[in-house]
Amino acid sequence: MTGFAKLIRTTAFRLTLVYLLLFALFAASLLAYFAWNTRRLITEQISTTVSAEISEVTDIYTRRGLRGLVFTIENRALRPGANLYLVTTPTGQAIAGNVGSLAPGVMGSAGWSETFYRRLDDPRDENHRALVYVTQLSSGFRLLIGRDLEERRRMFRVIAEAAQWSMLVVVVLGIAGGIFVARRVLHRIDAMTGTTQRIMAGDLSGRLPVGRSGDELDRLAENLNAMLERIEALMTGLKEVSDNIAHDLKTPLTRLRNRAEEALAKSRSEAEYRSALERTIEESDGLIRTFNALLMIARAESGQARGGMADFDAAEVAFGIHELYEPLAEDDGMTLQVKTASTPLHGNRELISQALANLVENAIKYGKPVAVPLGTEAAATAREILIEARRDGEQVVLSVTDHGPGIPEADRKHAIERFVRLEASRTMPGSGLGLSLASAVATLHGGELRLGDAHPGLTATLLLPASADAGARLAAQTQDVPQKAA
Repeated sequence: MTGFAKLIRTTAFRLTLVYLLLFALFAASLLAYFAWNTRRLITEQISTTVSAEISEVTDIYTRRGLRGLVFTIENRALRPGANLYLVTTPTGQAIAGNVGSLAPGVMGSAGWSETFYRRLDDPRDENHRALVYVTQLSSGFRLLIGRDLEERRRMFRVIAEAAQWSMLVVVVLGIAGGIFVARRVLHRIDAMTGTTQRIMAGDLSGRLPVGRSGDELDRLAENLNAMLERIEALMTGLKEVSDNIAHDLKTPLTRLRNRAEEALAKSRSEAEYRSALERTIEESDGLIRTFNALLMIARAESGQARGGMADFDAAEVAFGIHELYEPLAEDDGMTLQVKTASTPLHGNRELISQALANLVENAIKYGKPVAVPLGTEAAATAREILIEARRDGEQVVLSVTDHGPGIPEADRKHAIERFVRLEASRTMPGSGLGLSLASAVATLHGGELRLGDAHPGLTATLLLPASADAGARLAAQTQDVPQKAA
């Protein structure tokens, strides 16, 4: 397809032609109305002039009789101009005036009429058009007074020619403007098409060009770029998750195989086989927990869990987590405290409970104080973990605070990525998905996970919108949970 063919088939060019047709029709209607009103005005002026002259001549006939009328008409007929005069006998014979001939029947009917005529003093002997008024006098004589309509015809011709040239200029400028607009739009569309083709070829970093005009194409490009950024983030996350799964799950799977192989090779008794199977089941449970966490993160990030939203009391969730993890905390020498009041919240109770449970597990696992003598009051305070649920304006705050070594500020953003385990926690069992799941749950609800300093220790806080409307609005604006590159 040639460039011109592409140009005339664009929507912009077609719309320009439609608007050009509408504007041309409007302009033609306006000019026609102007011409009609001009014609009517000229006709009215002629009628007024002829009517005044008829009154004057009729008065002369009344005062001076037929002789005076004929004398007056002869004198006026000799004057140069467009006025017409004619006096005829009852039999129709002309006795005075400057009209040589008329259309048949004109003198036979009194009143106004438009007719063709020929002047006596016209050397070309051409037909002209005039507006005349015929008056029947006493004794059967008739008087015709009128005016040539050449002036009206010339005026109408001037307007018609002006209209023709105006329409031509409108059409030319309209087509030129349509081509200019279509080329400009086509250039931008071609740029967008080129970018989309690169993206379809696999280059997800391509972005649509955005101008400075802020028009609808710029707004469309901005929204598409935002969509592309989200798609790129999801695709990058998918690749990184696949890489991380292959990297981080290879070790436990290898251990499973080695233990099974070792049991087959070395075990000699039922007790040894049973011990090997128990270790294999324990390792399998850890793998299942990892996969469950990944599935839960995927559900949260994809928005599939929004269907389970309901109103509930965040305080009940906090008390339930406290009751569930208090024995585990005591076994590790920690004290679990809860501080909350009635805190209504709209969200997915299961996911929020799981996120808060992950934060408590991390606090129990990694929140043990460093270099604090046992048996002292400071040691008792340092081993406390506080679960808090409260309302802060339009947000619900769910936080877990410990007094352990904490997370350096430079590592906090990195700590919420999948499969990330900081140096201090590499010797502890875990998959590195706890904070990532909590962050994904917060993002699903339109909130966020914040990691702060407890001086000493770490405060992990879930900030969640209290109302459903605010949650849906903020959830649509939140970014994807960052992923760890393998």
